[in-house]
Amino acid sequence: MTSEPMRSVFREESDSTLVAATKNGESQAFEFLVKRHEAKTFSIAFRITRNREDAQDVVQQSFHKAFMHLNRFQEKSSFSTWLTRIVINEGLMCLRRTRARREVSLGDIESESDELLLPEIPDRGENPAEIYEQRENERILCEAMNQLSEEFRAVVCLRLEERTVTEQPRFWA
Repeated sequence: MTSEPMRSVFREESDSTLVAATKNGESQAFEFLVKRHEAKTFSIAFRITRNREDAQDVVQQSFHKAFMHLNRFQEKSSFSTWLTRIVINEGLMCLRRTRARREVSLGDIESESDELLLPEIPDRGENPAEIYEQRENERILCEAMNQLSEEFRAVVCLRLEERTVTEQPRFWA
């Protein structure tokens, strides 16, 4: 069997079928998983890193890690949820590495006239106005959610988590 007919077999398969095929040695199945999820993973990575090149690196590292550790994936959640967690972790690791590279020891800075010129250090804390706005939005959302019936609340929660009804947690079933 040539690889081209094999590729068309995988095109319409679910993520769980592609994961099973990849675990059974069909690396082409993983290519379809990559193509299916690369845009979403890039979007998540970019939101974390705020840098296109770093986001691309995060996506590549995430898919590599997912492929290397696919045998550990127990399918208790969807593949996209598992992959998203990997992307988030890799994105945060990228931020830590970037932050470590940017740090400069004040003892290393010397001026030619033996005068210490301190660099301007940006405030990395969150803006109080943004914190207040976020908390206010959460409070408003909570009040609105509490006014919904249990069924509608479940639907909104699924939508906020970007899940489908078939991916809902077992406790709602």
